Amino acid sequence: MSMATRTDTQSPAPHVADSHDLIRVHGARVNNLKDVSVEIPKRRLTVFTGVSGSGKSSLVFGTIAAESQRLINETYSAFVQGFMPTLARPDVDVLDGLTTAIIVDQQRMGSDPRSTVGTATDAHAMLRILFSRLGQPHIGSPQAFSFNVPTVRASGAITVERGARKTEKQTFTRIGGMCPRCEGRGAVTDLDLTQLYDDSKSLTEGAFTIPGWKSDSFWTVRVYAESGFVDPDKPIRDYTEKELHDFLYKEPVKVKVDGVNLTYEGLIPKIQKSFLAKDREAMQPHIRAFVDRAVTFTTCPECKGTRLSEEARSSLIKGVNIADACAMQITDLAEWIRGLDEPSVAPLLTALLQSLDSFVEIGLGYLSLDRPAGTLSGGEAQRVKMIRHLGSSLTDTTYVFDEPTIGLHPHDIQRMNNLLLRLRDKGNTVLVVEHKPETIAIADHVVDLGPGAGTAGGTICYEGPLEGLRAAGTITGCHLDDRASLKPSVRTPTGKLEIRGATTHNLQDVDVDIPLGVLCVVTGVAGSGKSSLIHGSVPASAGVVSVDQAPIRGSRRSNPATYTGLLDPIRKAFAKANGVKPALFSANSEGACPTCNGAGVIYVDLGIMAGVTTPCEDCEGKRFHASVLEYRLGSRDIAEVLAMPVTEAAEFFGAGEARTPAAHAVLTRLADVGLGYLSLGQPLTTLSGGERQRLKLATHMAEKGGVYVLDEPTTGLHLADVEQLLGLLDRLVDAGKSVIVIEHHQAVMAHADWIIDLGPGAGHDGGRIVFEGTPADLVAARSTLTGEHLAAYVGA
Repeated sequence: MSMATRTDTQSPAPHVADSHDLIRVHGARVNNLKDVSVEIPKRRLTVFTGVSGSGKSSLVFGTIAAESQRLINETYSAFVQGFMPTLARPDVDVLDGLTTAIIVDQQRMGSDPRSTVGTATDAHAMLRILFSRLGQPHIGSPQAFSFNVPTVRASGAITVERGARKTEKQTFTRIGGMCPRCEGRGAVTDLDLTQLYDDSKSLTEGAFTIPGWKSDSFWTVRVYAESGFVDPDKPIRDYTEKELHDFLYKEPVKVKVDGVNLTYEGLIPKIQKSFLAKDREAMQPHIRAFVDRAVTFTTCPECKGTRLSEEARSSLIKGVNIADACAMQITDLAEWIRGLDEPSVAPLLTALLQSLDSFVEIGLGYLSLDRPAGTLSGGEAQRVKMIRHLGSSLTDTTYVFDEPTIGLHPHDIQRMNNLLLRLRDKGNTVLVVEHKPETIAIADHVVDLGPGAGTAGGTICYEGPLEGLRAAGTITGCHLDDRASLKPSVRTPTGKLEIRGATTHNLQDVDVDIPLGVLCVVTGVAGSGKSSLIHGSVPASAGVVSVDQAPIRGSRRSNPATYTGLLDPIRKAFAKANGVKPALFSANSEGACPTCNGAGVIYVDLGIMAGVTTPCEDCEGKRFHASVLEYRLGSRDIAEVLAMPVTEAAEFFGAGEARTPAAHAVLTRLADVGLGYLSLGQPLTTLSGGERQRLKLATHMAEKGGVYVLDEPTTGLHLADVEQLLGLLDRLVDAGKSVIVIEHHQAVMAHADWIIDLGPGAGHDGGRIVFEGTPADLVAARSTLTGEHLAAYVGA
C-alpha cells in the first residue's frame, strides 16, 4: 500500500474566509463619537477604557452591538419582527466583520413583585418540572407549582358544531400554584387607618388627614359628608358597625351632592385606586411620604411569604417542598439536588445542577431562587444574566460586557477575569467596557476613548496592547498605576450610631457602633451583608440621606435641569425678568413648540421598520415656540440657557443680571460631582451609568440630613474621577456630615477614617463583623480577605 506524498514544501495560500479576523468600524457618530474609526481583533479580549461619558458605551453598545442585533432581527419574517423592538441603523459609515452579539449589560431586572432569581434564570422552571414528576402526593403539572398561575375552575355548556349541532356539559380545572390571598406576591398591603383620619373628630370637624383632602373639597370630603351613608357630625369612633363598613368598604354607588351626580365608594378602595395604583417614584415628595406612612407591607399570613398555595406546598421530595427548595442558599440547593438519584429524570437533574453550579462559579452561590429580582444590585443582575452563557457551546460570537466587576470585592474580581478569559479561549470575541485596572490588565487589546467626557470626548486616544497604554500619556494611562495611600491621621468620631441585634437577611445577630462625624467605609465580599446592615438596620430617625444604586427614571424629555429641579428657579427668573408666566419656559407646558409638542423632533413610526426621527423644522430642535425665544434673561433665551454646559451656566447664574442663587446652588453641586461638562438640556437617555449615578448624588446632596449613606459611589467612575469623589466625601465630612460608604474600591477604603468589614464569606457563611478599626490597623492585621487585598494595594 503506497502513501501519497506532498511534493511542494510551501504552505498553502490562506483561505479567503480566514481573512475576516477584524471588526472594522469607520466613521461612527453615535451620541458624542466624532467620526471614530477603529479595528478590533476577533477572538481576543478587548477592553474599552476612558473617563465616564467619553463614548465607550456609545461605541460598544450603541454602535457595534446595536448593529449586530439589528441585522439578526432582519433575518426574521416581517410578522415576527412586528413583535420585536425596532432598531435604527447606528450613525456610522462602515461596520464590517460583525458576528452575532450577546449583550450582558447592567440593566436592572424587572422589579415586578413576582419576578425572582429563579424565574429569571429558568432554574425555577426546571424545579417545577422536577416536583411535578417526583413530588408526593402528585398534585398536577408544573403549573401547579407556579406562583404566577392561579387555580381556575369552570363549568357550563359548550356547543360542538360538527355534523349535527350538539350541546355538551363540560367542566374545566387548571391547578395553579398561586397563593390566592397575596396573588403570588408573598406580601399583602395593609392601610394604617390612623394615617387616613383622626377618629376623635367628625367629618365636618376635618377628620381626614390625607394630603389634598380639604373640608370644602367637592370631589373628596363632601361626597362622604353629604352621601347619607354616615352622620357627618358624629366622631368616626362612634359610628355603628354598618356606618363604619359603608365608610371604609362600600362598593361604588351613585349619589347626588348639590344636584351633581357623583360616585361614592368606601375610603379604602378609593385610597388604593388614587394613591397605590400609581408608581411611587412618580409621586410628589409629600404624597410619597404619606404613602410610606400609611401603607404597610406584611408577609402574607396564608403562604408565609412563599407565594405558593397550600396544595403546592404539600407535595414533597425527600421531605422538602418547592418553597423550601427555593428558600435554600443556592450552594445548599445544589448539594440537595446531587443527593437525588432518580434515573427517570436524569437529564433534568443534570441541566438543573449545571445551572446551579454556574451560580456558584460566578460568585452568586449566596443567593436563593426566591430572592426578588428587583432587589439585586446592578452587578448581581449582570452576573445572573451571564449564567446562561457560561456553559454555552457557541463559538465565534461576540460577548459584550458592561463593567462586569461592578459590585465585586477584589477577591472576586480574579474569578470574573477567569470567566472572561474562558469565553475568549473558546474562540469568542469578548468586548468589555471597564474601569478596574485588574481587568484592564488581562486585555489582549485596549481601546482608550477621550480625552475628556461629553463634547470633550468621543475620539480614540490610544489603541493597542496594554504595555503601550502606560506610555501613551492618556488620562487612563497616567492613572493606571495610581494607588491611594493610607492617611497619616484619621478623624475623631463625634458620636456613634448603635445597631443592636441586626438579623436582616443573612446578618447573624450583629451588634456594631457606627462612628459619626467621620468617613466610615463598610466593606466585605459580595453577599456578606453590607447592604443588609446599613439599609436594613440604620434607623430612619437618624436623619439619613440614602443614595442607593436604583436607576434614575427619565424619558427623552427629561434632562439634568428637570431631574435636579434646576429648571424651576430658571423658569421663575425668566418669568420675573419678562413679566410673563413661568409655564411659558417649559417645553412640556405652554411654551412647547406646537408642531413637535416640545420634543424637538418629529417621530415617524414605520411599523416593523425602524422609526425615523427628524429635527422639527419649525423650532429647529429648540423645543420652544418662536414667541418664547424672544424673552431673554441676561441676553440669553431659554433654549440658549439649556444648551449651556454646567460650568458656564454656574458663572451665568452666579453674578450679573441673571444672578439666581437657587439655580447657582444646584449647578455648584453638579460641578462638585464632576458633571461640569454636561449641558443642562441633554436628554437623560443619553447619559452613561456613571453620569446618572453622580447626577443622583448631586440631587441628594440638597437634602437636609446629618448622615449620608452612599452605596458604591465609584460605580462607573474612571480612575481619575475616584480622586475627585474622595475630595467630595472629605468636603461632606468637613461640613459636619457623617458619611457611611458601602464600597469595594481600595482607594476609598484607604481614604477612610474607620472600616467595618463583614464576612468571612457570603450568604450564611457571612453576616458577621470580622474587623472594626482604622485602615492602618486592617492592613497591619491582614486577618481578613479585605485586609490582604488592601495591604497589597497600598504596597504594605
